[in-house]
Amino acid sequence: MRSKLKQMWTDKTLYFMLLPGLLYFIIFHVWPIIGMKLAFYDFRIMGNNVFVGLKYFRELFSTPIFTQVIANTLIISAMKMFLIFPIPIIFALMLNEFMNGKFRKTVQVVSYLPHFLSWVVIAGIWFEFLSKSTGAVNALIQLFGFPAHDFLTDKDSIRWVLVASEAWRNIGWDSIIFLAAILGINQSLYEAAYVDGASRWHIVTRVVLPHLYVPMVTIFILNVGFIMNAGLDQVLNFTNDSVNSQIDIIDTYVYRVGLINGQYSFATAANLFKSAIGVTLVLSTHFISKKLTSKGAW
Repeated sequence: MRSKLKQMWTDKTLYFMLLPGLLYFIIFHVWPIIGMKLAFYDFRIMGNNVFVGLKYFRELFSTPIFTQVIANTLIISAMKMFLIFPIPIIFALMLNEFMNGKFRKTVQVVSYLPHFLSWVVIAGIWFEFLSKSTGAVNALIQLFGFPAHDFLTDKDSIRWVLVASEAWRNIGWDSIIFLAAILGINQSLYEAAYVDGASRWHIVTRVVLPHLYVPMVTIFILNVGFIMNAGLDQVLNFTNDSVNSQIDIIDTYVYRVGLINGQYSFATAANLFKSAIGVTLVLSTHFISKKLTSKGAW
């Protein structure tokens, strides 16, 4: 114990740098867990809250719209997870192949920029991009003789718009972890592969990809844990009356019921259900990964 405390004192600068992040998670992610008990109480503005047990959970599962909301959440999250997950890996591999350092850095910086834009700005850009009358996509479609299509009010298209805009926003940012893992590969492995006559394809498949295995597993497990988070800010900015039935997710349902209608206990029950599913999925995926590959998120 004394040796550990001595080591912590030696690394006190690193622990001090950790402090702001630790405080952020305690204040905004750990402390609110205590407020989740509201799901088991009847909220009263005046006086003490009354314990009602599982009343709001029974009401939640007897509400017909909640089934549709869960289905929308799972479909949108699954589309994002399985379609977007390989893109940052491929992007990092492509960046690693660029021999021109300045060009690679320029591509990296440009690809990072959308991540720092709010969904309000991104939605505005995509509205202009997909506009039926003046959008670049419809101009291209009409150039080939096809009629213009309103992607933003079409129920069959809106989920693909969410996936495409999510990929555009995060492809550069999500590739940082994989690019860092690639740059951390020992150069002697590349030299040994070249001496053995390996082609670039063999180097990518036999040297680079095995070193990306651990970050891929870790990020996939974390993504599974967030499968019930389909993107509140994104959906709120892309939703309209024509497509709301296709993209109404748990978060927008909680926002509408809790903050707009003032049913705080009911909304807390819905959010607690979502969080419990997320934790269960993370633990289950980690357990399966450890059993099958001996690698997990921790």
